[in-house]
Amino acid sequence: MGYVTDKSVSMFIHPSDIQKTAGTWTPTLSSNVWGDVRGAADAAFSLAIPIKLYSNAAAYRNCKLKSIDVWYTIGTAAADDFATVELEKMSLQADGTAITGAAVSTTCDTDHDTAAERLAVDEHKMTVTLDTPAFIDEDDVYVLTLTVDAAATTVFTIFGARANFDLVL
Repeated sequence: MGYVTDKSVSMFIHPSDIQKTAGTWTPTLSSNVWGDVRGAADAAFSLAIPIKLYSNAAAYRNCKLKSIDVWYTIGTAAADDFATVELEKMSLQADGTAITGAAVSTTCDTDHDTAAERLAVDEHKMTVTLDTPAFIDEDDVYVLTLTVDAAATTVFTIFGARANFDLVL
């Protein structure tokens, strides 16, 4: 039996699906664009972007995650730091066994491969590429974690993310 592979599939992740820590976040619709806006505050926060793709225990019959695009804006003042861009892979276990996790090796695009580039005042589209694209097993869960240390007047807006993958059926 042959497989059908579509190599240019993507799935959008709405800002309301992204978990946010620390600060006051306001869902905002402006000029037909949805975003979650974090009020200015001198504190660090994290974003947990869930990568919700089809999974399957059968080899090569699921999604092969290749990259994740993240759209955000930093306004008013640059952040103090934006060091953490980490893709987490959690492995779900059988009853009575602890869930395990590990970081997945990734590379950011050349405009975002340093914290100084990521924290600048600007409109950003950051692409995080898996160094080794991965088929998603039914027991695997992926979450992209971003940690930003905002300055006192930094206004951060997250517009969403997009998972890019091959779909194999």
